[in-house]
Amino acid sequence: MATTNDLTVSGGQQDEANSQNRRNQVMVGELPTDFLRTGPPLTQEQEDERIARILQAQQQAGVNVFTTANVVGRLSISVVQAKLNKNYGLTKMDPYCRIRIGHTVFETPTAYNGAKAPRWNKTVTTYLPVGVDSMYMEIFDERSFTMDDRIAWAHIKIPEAVMSGETSDNWYLLSGRLGDDKEGTVNIVLSLTAPVETNVYSYSTAVPTLYYPPPPVAGTMPMYQPPYPAQQQQQQPQGPLYTEEDLKMVKDMFPNMEDEVIKSVMEANRGNKDATINSLLSMNSD
Repeated sequence: MATTNDLTVSGGQQDEANSQNRRNQVMVGELPTDFLRTGPPLTQEQEDERIARILQAQQQAGVNVFTTANVVGRLSISVVQAKLNKNYGLTKMDPYCRIRIGHTVFETPTAYNGAKAPRWNKTVTTYLPVGVDSMYMEIFDERSFTMDDRIAWAHIKIPEAVMSGETSDNWYLLSGRLGDDKEGTVNIVLSLTAPVETNVYSYSTAVPTLYYPPPPVAGTMPMYQPPYPAQQQQQQPQGPLYTEEDLKMVKDMFPNMEDEVIKSVMEANRGNKDATINSLLSMNSD
């Protein structure tokens, strides 16, 4: 017959064995590279586009995030035309340009049937951050049923004359499948002006209107009136400017747009769906 001491020793050995098994199941060593990662990492182009959309949505919402301390000035970029050495594909190409400078990304309209001599005449302006002295340009052939084909690219250094306030109108060599600097040339006009903004953040807010109650009329009982009802009304929480159904409808129209960007644009347009859709379309076209 097993005694109490024997049962106690057996139970202790069992607990020790269970504890050892749990220790053996613990992972020891370096963590895997995908630990706590929610998805594949973004490419540099995707990250630039994401930041550019956020900045543009903030600007449309009335928020200014630039200061004269962290920007050199406003850079004007005019993509005039290109002369390409080869037409890729069976039909005439439909080229368009994509320019990345800092975290800002721009695209020109598509020059349909532009082939080897596309003309865009597209001018964009952006803040030039301190320390950025070059931009990266790519030319794509727009396709209808397949992915757009990248046919040429160039790393363009901003001339010193532009940094001094002069206007530069130059042709730059393009690289591509034919080799470095052998795909053709592109005509770009650059100019730089001094920045205007001086505040880190600026919001467009209405000045509260003070309310003064009228003097009491003789023979009537005085009634209490708040001294500043307009100001108190502004402090009351406001309801949502849009419904979840409105937000879902806009998301369905722009599935590739980030939710935060859509919300920022809708808030900037005070829940107006038509104005929000037009703003998002302009962001995609730009």
